[in-house]
Amino acid sequence: MARGEIKSGKSLPNNYEGIVNLITMEYPNLSSGFQKIARYVTQNPNVVALESISLIASKCDTHPSSLVRFAQEFGYSGFKEMQLVFQTRLATAAPGFRERVKALEGELSRNTSSGNLGHLRALVVRDIAALQELLERVPEEELAQAARLLTKADTVYIAGQLRSEPIASLFRYLLTMLHRRVVLLDPAGGLSQEMAETITPRDTLVAISFRHYAQEVVAITERAAGNSVPVIALTDSQLSPLAKDATVLFTIPEDEYTFSRSLAAPVCLVQCLAVAVAALLQQNREEAPRIPTVTEKLRNRKGQGRGKRG
Repeated sequence: MARGEIKSGKSLPNNYEGIVNLITMEYPNLSSGFQKIARYVTQNPNVVALESISLIASKCDTHPSSLVRFAQEFGYSGFKEMQLVFQTRLATAAPGFRERVKALEGELSRNTSSGNLGHLRALVVRDIAALQELLERVPEEELAQAARLLTKADTVYIAGQLRSEPIASLFRYLLTMLHRRVVLLDPAGGLSQEMAETITPRDTLVAISFRHYAQEVVAITERAAGNSVPVIALTDSQLSPLAKDATVLFTIPEDEYTFSRSLAAPVCLVQCLAVAVAALLQQNREEAPRIPTVTEKLRNRKGQGRGKRG
């Protein structure tokens, strides 16, 4: 194979966006080992640009020679040539997740704690970094498009299982308080896929899943997309099995936490989507959009009842 060409004969990507798009396209055809490397290099571009091949290989839990073969799979002469492409984005790129964590840990080092407070500090630092990353990663156009789909849908279906279930439940609550018709496709009774059969193109599916992806959520998403249902996907990467079927895709990169993976960023995102829906529904409202609570609605109903009796 000539240098500068990939297997298909097309020009070899010489920028970060090009190589990520190529990896995404070829991802389903890669071996499991190469898929692991693909996930790491696309989610940690700054580390790939700056660190040694040995350190990157250890982060991927593989051998440096595997990184070389991975680069050659895409037409590069070796890993160093691929690494140069990742280095081109550093001039304009915002700090990556790991760089944010390192900077925050430095700022908070004077408050270093051990024991349970140390665990809390480590989690908080990573949550702050994840939220900063989210703020810079999500485009206005995608938020607006998702809000329009959620507002116009006859019914919003939400699929989120395993550790994504709390996010799905929160989103159902928020949209219900905005008087949206919402169906949570939970696994109770084993009927979620059968319930998903009732989704029509006039509805919208919100699919939430992160590694390791809940297979039922993936199946529901594929079935809905096959029936021309708009899909809003919340996942960790454009390499996720949800990405290929998404009408609107939100990627929330994750770090391998010592304790557990955080829900801070996806929870913040669904809250933002709910507020965006509220803004569309409350366009005549002079004040900022808001989502009422159950207790507030109950209090208002009681007040209205007393007014009628009076």
